[in-house]
Amino acid sequence: MNRRSTSWALLLLIAVMLAACGSTGSNASKPGKTTIGFLYVGAKNDFGYNQAAYQGSLAVKKAFPDAKVLEAENVPETAEAERVMEKMISDGATIIFPTSFGHLQPAMNVAKRHPNVTFLHQGGLKTAKNLGTYFGTIYDTQYAVGQAAGMATKSNKLGYVVAFPIAQTLLNVNAFERGAQSVNPKAKTSVVFTGNWCDPGKQAEAANSLLDQHVDVMAQHQDCTKTIVQTAERRGAMSTGYHVDASKFAPHGWLTGSEWNWGPLFVNMVKTVEAGKFHQSPYAGRYRAGIKEGLVQLAPYGAAATPAIRQKVQATEEALRSGKLAAFAGPVRDQSGKVQIPAGKTPDSYQLENTTYLVQGVVGQIPSG
Repeated sequence: MNRRSTSWALLLLIAVMLAACGSTGSNASKPGKTTIGFLYVGAKNDFGYNQAAYQGSLAVKKAFPDAKVLEAENVPETAEAERVMEKMISDGATIIFPTSFGHLQPAMNVAKRHPNVTFLHQGGLKTAKNLGTYFGTIYDTQYAVGQAAGMATKSNKLGYVVAFPIAQTLLNVNAFERGAQSVNPKAKTSVVFTGNWCDPGKQAEAANSLLDQHVDVMAQHQDCTKTIVQTAERRGAMSTGYHVDASKFAPHGWLTGSEWNWGPLFVNMVKTVEAGKFHQSPYAGRYRAGIKEGLVQLAPYGAAATPAIRQKVQATEEALRSGKLAAFAGPVRDQSGKVQIPAGKTPDSYQLENTTYLVQGVVGQIPSG
């Protein structure tokens, strides 16, 4: 073989190799050919926060049938979350959904070490080059749910069992009380903080302590919701739900509740990342959506919801969807009477996520430390 034929042979070999590499890269970038990880802080069948996120992951599986989906339940909000994410990455994950509020810092740490992996954190207030956050303005539906509670109560005493005093939980309590007072100025909401996202023992204790004070409608911001709903039902009280529909546990006392609809958003985020458009999309920052986008919605009505309650709540839902009504349109006063939101002002979701107070009408104090 002469020098010229040898050169042509080398060029042909290089061309074949490049074509092969290009083909592999093309297949790897197609939607459905990726590996996606989901972390849950609790069980995915908790009738609450984690189950809602799990239902979102099922939508991803359906939309990307060829994708490999990795899942980890009961992942604590500690360095253990880092270990789980590192293992997912070693197993090929290029997109990771850390779904609990306390998974944010572990995700930030892992994101620094893996710039080619995209992290989509649920509810976080910080971002990075390859980490965006998303959440929903579920306090809007909680305002409507509060109206249902305010109309249903006979004692004018409502109860709210809360995990931690972060902005998202405070907003839900505040919206609930504002909704209740909009239809019943005598309604007061007593709040108890459990210091745990899912501890059935503490939940039952908190619920019973409120019911012993003649609270007749129970609400909650917990990850697992069944215990409080069942406790209220056993005690002859009414209840509202959160995260998912738990009405089957309260055939007599269920009013309605707030639900997540994560599926469409999860699918769209994966499509965006796979298309290489993450950095040009809203998901690269603090993305927030609500009733208008279908991310949050009201749970089905129960036996305790009278026709008058249903009519009022449905009208409020439509007003919230259209923008004619806002859960935190000023004036808004805190428990001390100080104006936190002036008349004529309506903060956006980013401003509201700095909330550190409870509104007038809420009974109980934010724990210190």
